[in-house]
Amino acid sequence: MRLTTFTQRGARRIGVVTDDGIVDLAAAEPSLPRDMIALLAGGSDALTTARAAAGRRGPRLALADVTVDAPVPHPPKFLAIGLNYADHVKESGFEAPPFPVFFNKQSTCVTGPYAPIHLPRVSPLLDYEGELAFVIGRRCRHVPRDRAAQVIAGYLVCNDVSVRDWQLRTPTMTMGKSFDTHGPLGPWLVTADEVGDPHALELRTWVNGELRQHSNTRELIYDCFAQVEHLSTAFTLEPGDVITTGTPSGVGGARQPPAFLRAGDVVRIEIERIGAIENRVIEEPEEAAHVA
Repeated sequence: MRLTTFTQRGARRIGVVTDDGIVDLAAAEPSLPRDMIALLAGGSDALTTARAAAGRRGPRLALADVTVDAPVPHPPKFLAIGLNYADHVKESGFEAPPFPVFFNKQSTCVTGPYAPIHLPRVSPLLDYEGELAFVIGRRCRHVPRDRAAQVIAGYLVCNDVSVRDWQLRTPTMTMGKSFDTHGPLGPWLVTADEVGDPHALELRTWVNGELRQHSNTRELIYDCFAQVEHLSTAFTLEPGDVITTGTPSGVGGARQPPAFLRAGDVVRIEIERIGAIENRVIEEPEEAAHVA
């Protein structure tokens, strides 16, 4: 099942993407929650009800008539792992870490699968990182690796957009990973049963039609289930938490010469059995500066 968050005429709702459009769950099954995190928190019963609603005959919304948003627009936690493909470790000039290295991306960086990415006014060193991400579906703690699949609701595509000079200023990397618009997610949340083995998926990243990254999730150093086990050792994972699993080689900053993103560039990231996101880089607009 492909779960989506979308906006139509200023109202945000959730739905199921089918071959002939979007089933608006608010209309098809009013008993269901109205946002993605609440739907996931409803567990298998809520997802079964959503699947049944999507299977019934009824009106569909055309994808072209709505704005497809990030499946989880405001995740409780947005966690990312660094240096998790051996070829990316090598191109970065580091050694493989003996333990998983996680950092926070602030949830305000999340943006939609087709929304623009801002080239920040404070740096030209803007880079892409195509990644598989997954979403937690059950509140959990101390999850052993052999049960980790049970707490993952589904998978999506992520661009872990990075401002390299800001990233490398501090060991935490959070500032350089959290600029607004630097967390495109989507195009939808594909439930785990439909994805199958998350560790056998082709991943490709293009910039302006040029293939820059091509790998397979079988090359992950710490796979999705190991990441759940590691993180849940320290803290509770909650429905809607997004965890992104690292990028393979081919990032712009490691190319010779470096090839950082510029305004007008288009980044497309595609992962087998999930779909693709595509984002255009624009200059950070003046209205980005505001005081609420």
